[in-house]
Amino acid sequence: MAVIRYHVGKRLSEMAVHNGTVYLAGQIAEDDDQDITGQTREVLGHIDRLLAEANSDKSLLLSVQIYISDMAHFAGMNAEWDAWVAQGDTPPRATVEAKLANPKCLVEIVVIAAQRS
Repeated sequence: MAVIRYHVGKRLSEMAVHNGTVYLAGQIAEDDDQDITGQTREVLGHIDRLLAEANSDKSLLLSVQIYISDMAHFAGMNAEWDAWVAQGDTPPRATVEAKLANPKCLVEIVVIAAQRS
């Protein structure tokens, strides 16, 4: 089975698909001047766009890892997540406080999803 990579750069690909499974790189907000709700909303939009490109969507999430720069942002991130996630299809998820590579980034989200059959 081939691995299909999308938006390949020098350091990483934004997404890889193998055997019906979609793997997204950690998604961050491009506008890092936003607060946690704005950054989370933007990141979730990136996820929607990439999943659609791979013939998938948020109802097919298999696993999600969320990294936030400070647990003080947990409620704000969750408010955006709860408004976005497909109810009844909520995936296994972990949320961890982490020092992110860019100090202005408040949230980074990594997703694994299934493709539509």
